[in-house]
Amino acid sequence: MGYSLGVWCTMEDDGGVGQTTGQAEACPTAVEFARERLGFEPDLRQAEVLGSAAKRGILNCTRQWGKSTVAAIKALHRAFSAAGSLVIVASPTERQSAEFLRKASEFVLRLGVRPRGDGKNSTSLLLPNGSRIIGLPGREGTIRGFSAVSLLVIDEAARVPDAVYKALRPMLAVADGDLWMLSTPAGKSGFFYENWEHGGGEWERMAVPATECSRISEKFLDEERRQMGEIWFRQEYMCEFVDSGASMFDRDMVLRAFDDVEPLGI
Repeated sequence: MGYSLGVWCTMEDDGGVGQTTGQAEACPTAVEFARERLGFEPDLRQAEVLGSAAKRGILNCTRQWGKSTVAAIKALHRAFSAAGSLVIVASPTERQSAEFLRKASEFVLRLGVRPRGDGKNSTSLLLPNGSRIIGLPGREGTIRGFSAVSLLVIDEAARVPDAVYKALRPMLAVADGDLWMLSTPAGKSGFFYENWEHGGGEWERMAVPATECSRISEKFLDEERRQMGEIWFRQEYMCEFVDSGASMFDRDMVLRAFDDVEPLGI
């Protein structure tokens, strides 16, 4: 059964029947939704991500910042505010997509609604207004078949294969949907790195290093730097795309060398 936007925005859980609790009202912004409906108080950078209306967004952030939680709220807000919409969440593995949907399900409970699947996809949420959130694993051969996607979220994007990214993008075509990717860096390769560095002006880019997260102490970061070494620390906590050290030459050095080569005369 479908529900209008206003009904969903004022609905209380009645075990699945769906009754309105008052007159239709305008749905809140994503930040208001997080605070007033979900009881989640975002920090300044989290509010920046939630409040962004960008159609193409890249979030490059430290470990343990809460990126999946913020993305789950962003996905749920889209499903909440646009009746009948389809939100797709892609992750490197099915387990990670299921964890993302678990976070979203916990927030659905805070809305007074019992979480339930769509009856077709094992990792899914069906909301009372007919919107769906579906989690997909990072395997190109098993994700095709979805269309008219309103919002596509790629979680841990630096670890999702390029073939999966290329298979996901056409899902946005019919609905002119939005795309957000979020991750901690993982070297200087792949679509996450390429779009961050060379993707052009259509992308809104946000970097959140650990030094901007009040929930991570300076003492802990000092210990991590000693234990992990400088390269891994810069990648995991400082949002830097660094070479793994497996190559003899730095990737940027090689590219600059090719830039300096003049074409041979014929």
